[in-house]
Formats: sequence, structure tokens, C-alpha cells
Amino acid sequence: MPSFSHRFDPTSLREYDIRGVVGKTLSGEDAFAIGRVFGSIVSRKGGTKVAVGYDGRLSSPMLEERLVAGLMASGMEVIRIGCGPTPMLYFAAYHFGTDGAVMVTGSHNPPDYNGFKSMIGKKPFFGADIQTLGQMAAGGDVVEEKQGSSRTVDIAEDYVARLLQDYDGGDRQLTVVWDPGNGSGAEITKMLAGRLPGRHVVINGEIDGNFPAHHPDPTVAKNLEQIIAEVARQGADLGIAFDGDADRIGVVDNEGNILFGDQLLVVLARDVLKSKPGGTIIADVKASQVLFDEVAKAGGVPLMWKTGHSLIKSKMAETGAPLAGEMSGHIFFADKWYGFDDAPYSAVRLLGIVARMSETLSQVRDAMPKVINTPELRFNCAEERKFVVVQEVKDRLAAEGAKVQDVDGVRVLTEDGWWLLRASNTQAVLVARAEAKSAEGLERLKAGIARQLEASGLAAPDFSGENAGH
Repeated sequence: MPSFSHRFDPTSLREYDIRGVVGKTLSGEDAFAIGRVFGSIVSRKGGTKVAVGYDGRLSSPMLEERLVAGLMASGMEVIRIGCGPTPMLYFAAYHFGTDGAVMVTGSHNPPDYNGFKSMIGKKPFFGADIQTLGQMAAGGDVVEEKQGSSRTVDIAEDYVARLLQDYDGGDRQLTVVWDPGNGSGAEITKMLAGRLPGRHVVINGEIDGNFPAHHPDPTVAKNLEQIIAEVARQGADLGIAFDGDADRIGVVDNEGNILFGDQLLVVLARDVLKSKPGGTIIADVKASQVLFDEVAKAGGVPLMWKTGHSLIKSKMAETGAPLAGEMSGHIFFADKWYGFDDAPYSAVRLLGIVARMSETLSQVRDAMPKVINTPELRFNCAEERKFVVVQEVKDRLAAEGAKVQDVDGVRVLTEDGWWLLRASNTQAVLVARAEAKSAEGLERLKAGIARQLEASGLAAPDFSGENAGH
């Protein structure tokens, strides 16, 4: 019998991270096992050094401590950067030249969730890697126990200095409202706001794992109501919001309109393509057709890819893309940066662009081609059923001869526009979205989604609420 053996709740081993409900599907024992096995994987590759960080959730310090104990039991030298945003850990991996990195974070999930995002070398650790980690833990397949070491470092100053290095807006005095949402990016946000030119107002700037103001997910319009009100009150040029671990960004313009992830990517891509003509710009399957068209118009090569931060990062490395983004607000710069999703860095680059513009951000948004689309619709579907439903839909569409892009789920193209159905990799939900050139066309697309779901024995998603024009 091996001296070490551990079984994870199978629902916690996701496509690109490990995540669960603390005390139910995720525990301190899981954290130790992740450290023990991940440390073994690093060790067998000849590595010795792993960076570790954690977010502001109430369970994160305990999970970080157990994770570190597991890494040390595999002989690792652990560099602990403490509480901060996930991209600061990624930065630490480059800064210290570590052989791996693990972030304890529940991202934008409810407060009782937590999890682990990892990188091995400079590459994301996901998919088959995570499944292998689970198998190794169950089989006790780890290196012989030996005592490693740990040291705590404060990298915040170095990180903020590096972020500011790429601000290119000159001395123009923008007024900016920031909302880190009481997440782990709060302290970094205050440091940035204090050093950038202009007038900066930070709301919800204390790290609090209870998230007292609102849920830390800037893709949900309700969570941006507070920052929209503050932008109006301050007469600000724009507002910037982060999710719980600050690897995702939300933006509102000077008139309080939300810039969706794909609209933000249009603004960033136009700027990047000035110095990187012909560059590949990657976006996920949920993005508007407008984005792909505008990238081509700006001289770039648009590429549609799978949703998921690890999947996008891998595709960027493969294609040499200088920029990528997701509807969910993950923005990845490889232009001047390291190719990982970093909301504070994306904010700095956006502020530089806005400071150099002759028009307002709302004018830029208003000038984009108009389409009508639903917001991202998320509805419950059992974990073991969600991928099956998508496959059933795909099979029926194939039989009907529908025009389908199946890079991630199904994106169905019709004369009216397109609709999408895919399984979430992080929650027991299906995600649907539709975009059309007219209101009548949108109704037909929504009926198409409903018809397919009902054929798989599911109730249609609630399409009530305003459609998002963009």
C-alpha cells in the first residue's frame, strides 16, 4: 500500500482548474494532496521551485497552508506571495523563474466555493493534466517524501511597477472609477490608482471574502450598477471593475454603458494592430460576429476558439497571437506582456488608449456596428448531463444539415445571425447566447435554442429581460 493516497470529489476536477464547495466537495486534505502530487510532477520534470498565492476568500488561508505543506512534503522550495490577484501570481512565476505556480482562488464563484489554478513551467496546467493529477493522487503515485522549504515575499511593488511601465497615455488627466469588488485585487487597485495620472476613485476597495457590496462578477449587469452610478456622480471618463481574483475585467463608458468583453477587445485590438499589423486576434465562441469583422477591418486575422482561460493561453502560444479575449472579461496580452489574463494590466492598456483618443469611449462604442443579442444565459443542468445535452443537440443539427461551428459546443449560423449552446467548464450549467440583425430574427434564434433544449428534455432558458444591443 502506498503511504499516500487521496481521492478527490470527481466534480472538483474541472477542465482548466480544480474547484468545489468548501466543506462539501473541497477540503484541506484536497489542498494537501494537490500540493503533494503537483510537487511530485514538478520534481519529476527536474524542477524545485513553486510560487503560491491566494485570494481573499475566508477559506483561502487554510487551503493555502495545506497546499504549501503538500508541496514541501514533495521537496519543493515554495515562494509564497500571500493574498493578491491571480495575475500577480502568474507574474511572480516569471519574475522568480519558478518551475510551477498554484493560485488558491474561487474566482467569481459564490463565497462558499474555492479552488486552484495552476501553471507548470510557463504553461497552463489543465485538461488531461488535472485528470492525471487525480489519478496519481488515487494511486499514491508521488515522489518520496522529503522536506522542502517556504519563504514569504512581497511582490506587489514589483508587479505594480511593471504594470505602470506600459501605460502610454501621457499625462492626460482622466477621471476613472475603479471597483475591485472587495476581491483580492483591491490592494493592487489602490496602488495603481494612486500612481496613474488623473483623478481616481476606488469603491469596494477592501478585501472581504463575504463580498458585502455585490457578487464579484463584472459580466453580470446587476453587479455593475454601483460603478455605473459612481461614474455618473464623478463625471468620469470610464469605470473599471474586476472579478474576485482580478483576472477578469468589466468596463463601463462615460455614459454608464457596459462595454461587453468583445466590444472591449475591439478597442484593444485596433490599438495593438497598429504596431502588429496582420496579427492574429483570438476570441472565444461567445463573441459577437462584429468583433471578428472589426478585427479583419483593422488588418488583423480573427480566430474563433474555445472558451476557457487555459485553452486560450495555449492557443495564443501556438499561434503567436499578440492579443486574445473572452466575453467573460478574460483579456490576454502577449504584446509587451506575458500572454496571461491580467485585468489590472488590461486596465492600464485601456486607460492609455482612452487618454490618447480624441473622442469619448461612448462615442467609440456607439460607432460600432449594431446587432441585437441576448446576454449570456446560464441555466442549471446536472454536471453529468450538461456535455451529453450538447452532444445530443450537435447530433440533431448534423442530421438537419444545419451550418454549425463546433469548436466549443455548437454555434449555429442562420440567415438571421447565430445562436450558441455550450456546457460551462466551471459550473453545472449550460450557456446559451444568440445574436441577430433584427428583433424578429432574434426571436427566431431563441426559438431554435428552446426547440433543441426541449428535444433533450430540458426547459427552455428564461429569455425575459432586455436584449443587449451591441
